[in-house]
Amino acid sequence: MADIDAVAAELYGLRPEEFTAARDAHAAAARKAGRRAEAKRIAALRKPTLAVWAANRLARADADQAERLLELGEGLREAHRTLSGEELRGLSHQQHVVIAAMAGEARRLAREAGQDLSAAVQREVEQILRSVLADPEAAGTWVRGVLAKAPPPAVGFADVAPEPGAAPRPPMATVAGERGTEPETETEQGPERESKPKADAREAERTRRQAELAEEALARAETERAQARTGLEALDEETGLLEMRLERAREERERLAAAVEAADGRHREAVRAAEAARAAARKAGGR
Repeated sequence: MADIDAVAAELYGLRPEEFTAARDAHAAAARKAGRRAEAKRIAALRKPTLAVWAANRLARADADQAERLLELGEGLREAHRTLSGEELRGLSHQQHVVIAAMAGEARRLAREAGQDLSAAVQREVEQILRSVLADPEAAGTWVRGVLAKAPPPAVGFADVAPEPGAAPRPPMATVAGERGTEPETETEQGPERESKPKADAREAERTRRQAELAEEALARAETERAQARTGLEALDEETGLLEMRLERAREERERLAAAVEAADGRHREAVRAAEAARAAARKAGGR
């Protein structure tokens, strides 16, 4: 398996267009050496998409940054397990900011390698990073830079169940009463007064959840705005390049049109000269 891991590490560091030939060469070498099982596993290695390649390159370029992203994912999972609203709000906002920045870095690294990423591919990279955050298994593969395909799209951390008996953590400031105030006993409250604290608690939880959802919506909106601006900048850049190419094409067409016109003129002169020569030859032969 160590040989397979080494081959995979090499292959997934190559550009997508280089992958297939290198994989087939490794598989052929393994078959020639009599390692048929190894050759079969190498041949089954999947060529990465452009977005997956860019995500792998990002992990390989900065291992510390990749580890920090995984730590963020673990923090989000822990916050979901313990139903910590304050931590969820802070980490969710951090998640959107960090992923947008890392996707931009992936685009820069790809350009350094001679491969431009479109705005659509950059969004795919962001989706891969979100999936990596929510999927520890995919995270372990990505951090080594050997991700073969994009993980399934992540929908938050719905698969992270709260710990048994976990209740939403209260905010840092107490909602009712001064610190140190002794709560009323059940006997002092009485059955008829017990419903109001429960109702207040439910209302407080509902308000907390609404605030949490609002913070998450704000973070998503900020990410979408950053993505839209990135996409617009990319399109502006592509438009500028296309306009330059169009202008060069127009100049080249004008040059070729002038060359055709000049060639047509020379052709007409050559036709007239040939006709005159043939006429002179006929006249000379009839003498």
